Amino acid sequence: MQLTDSISSLLKQNRPIHSISPSDSVFDSIAVMAEKQVGALLVIADDKLVGIISERDYARKVILQGRSSKTTPVAEIMSSPVIYVSPAHTIGECMEIMTDQRIRHLPVLRGDQITGVISIGDLVNWTISSQRETIRHLESYITGTPR
Repeated sequence: MQLTDSISSLLKQNRPIHSISPSDSVFDSIAVMAEKQVGALLVIADDKLVGIISERDYARKVILQGRSSKTTPVAEIMSSPVIYVSPAHTIGECMEIMTDQRIRHLPVLRGDQITGVISIGDLVNWTISSQRETIRHLESYITGTPR
C-alpha cells in the first residue's frame, strides 16, 4: 500500500454509485443522501455526469441563501463542471486534488463511463490501513518473526 498505488485499488470494493437528475428537487437529493448515508450524489443527465451535489452545496446555496429545498432544482446549486480522476490516478494525486480543490468527493471516470466515487473518508481509511501494514512490517522486522 503506497501513495503511488492507483485509485482503482480503492474501487475494488464495488460500492453502488448514487445519483440524481438535475431536474429533481434539492429536497429529494438530501432525502437520497440521508437514505444512502452519503454526503454527495452525482448528477446524471442523458447518461452523462453533469454535476455533483453535496451537503455543503445544500448548506451554502440553499439554507444560507434562503431558498426552498422543495422548489429548487438540483441543477441550480450543483457543482459543475465536475472535478474527476481516472482509475490510473494515484492515491497521492487524489489526496492532492481533494486538498487543493477543497472537495470531499471525487468521481472516477474511464472516458465518459463512471466507475466509482472516492470520498475523503475512503482516503483516510486507506491511509490508516497503510500505516497499520507498515507498523506490522516493522514489528516483524525488529522482532525477527515472520508475518
